Amino acid sequence: MAEPGGIQRHYRAPCPGCGAPVEFHSAQSTHAVCSYCRSAVVRQGEQLARIGKMAELFEDFSPLQLAAAGRFGQQPFTLVGRLQYGTDGGRWTEWIAQLDGGRLGTLSEDNGQYVFSQPLALPQGAPPADALRVGMTTAVAGRSYTVASNTEAALLSAQGELPRLPEPGRAFRVVELRNHEGEVLSLDYDSTPPSAWLGRQVALDDLQLTGLRSDSGRQEQGRAFNCPHCGAPVTVQLEVSKSVTCGSCRSLIDLSAGIGAELKYAVQDEPVRPLIALGRVGRLEGTDWQVVGFQHRVGRSPGDDEQFGWSEYLLYNRQKGFCFLVDAEDGWSLVRPTTGAPTVSSGFASARYLGTTYRQQYSYDAETTYVAGEFYWRVERGQRTGNRDFAGPNGAVLSLERADKELTWSLGKRLDGAAVARAFGLEARQDQFKRADAAPFSAASRVGCVTVIVVVLLVILLLAILSNCSGPGGSSGSGWRSSGGSYGGYSSGGGHK
Repeated sequence: MAEPGGIQRHYRAPCPGCGAPVEFHSAQSTHAVCSYCRSAVVRQGEQLARIGKMAELFEDFSPLQLAAAGRFGQQPFTLVGRLQYGTDGGRWTEWIAQLDGGRLGTLSEDNGQYVFSQPLALPQGAPPADALRVGMTTAVAGRSYTVASNTEAALLSAQGELPRLPEPGRAFRVVELRNHEGEVLSLDYDSTPPSAWLGRQVALDDLQLTGLRSDSGRQEQGRAFNCPHCGAPVTVQLEVSKSVTCGSCRSLIDLSAGIGAELKYAVQDEPVRPLIALGRVGRLEGTDWQVVGFQHRVGRSPGDDEQFGWSEYLLYNRQKGFCFLVDAEDGWSLVRPTTGAPTVSSGFASARYLGTTYRQQYSYDAETTYVAGEFYWRVERGQRTGNRDFAGPNGAVLSLERADKELTWSLGKRLDGAAVARAFGLEARQDQFKRADAAPFSAASRVGCVTVIVVVLLVILLLAILSNCSGPGGSSGSGWRSSGGSYGGYSSGGGHK
């Protein structure tokens, strides 16, 4: 029934599947999922009609839950519904937030990062999804955006009351556009016309949330199965993991189809030993991070035969999600994906993001050569991306990675190697954490003047020999540079929406 007083604030009716009460707190909610029998129902006047049964929610160990309340700026809100989506690259959750005045918003959650969005009216309508190519710049509702992703998604499960309910399992297009001010515009093509939502990244602490799930309610039991290559037991600790490696034979196992499906794997014959062990916990910037994944990558600049390598550690914290600790020849960096998309000048000479200008430093192709641990995206050995690194003030590095269906920007902050060693309790091995940025050449190289002179003389002699052998046509050489690192790694396909 509806509350008296003319304005409908609360509606309750028996579930047509089991008779249990189904409640609606927002007049804009047209669908709901019964919390007792999982029936999906739609409001039809004063009655509810059953339209199917919803699959069980997958456990993502989110700190959010229905009835949690908070404030977005000056606007109080309550979480009344939940939608779980999946793509080939990952999964994400949208929480339906009821604001004052019957208005609705969404709090999108993807691997520990959050975006609060509200509906956006498009006077001209949304452009066709096929016209929005990844990487292109376009204007929507009078504002400039870069297309960050264009992928197919499907509803996996739902909970609570909902303003819409896509058909479960039916694929539809989702396009994400971002700008240099940190805004995210999501176009959902699950309806006609497509719906548009505009938002920006938020931190849970800033939302002043109450009614969150208790940490004590989480049980880290893990999922276990036998390695499809060697038969050894493999345990997956994170529910969101899409890839994991076998601790015995080091095979890289694809979990994207689920553990119950036929597991695909790739043998890795050349192991790389991480400097920081998987499972180790370190405290960086006031937060405890656990190392859950490690990958070694190599890069090559266009037209250059020389390769350079670096390592990336995937770090996890339940409240803050994932970030990357990058170990490159020129230093350590703590890196997080950005919410927005910087504005890039012609020829990629510079990029501007949140009022700061960054100058392009490197352009190179990257490839993953070794993987260990768990990853929230589907990682593959041999996975390739096109990368660009932009240098900013105070050692900041803005990086772009481009794959077939996604454009990922990330922002890195330099860390001192000794500080990294201390953070993970590895002071006894502190010398192994020193990198090229720790000291000038004369101090870092630890070679004497005599050695330098001998090396110079040998180089001069070698150049003279090569000059006599090359003939009138001359010779070609190859350059070398230190890797700037990828500063963010490959991301999941879902973005924040």
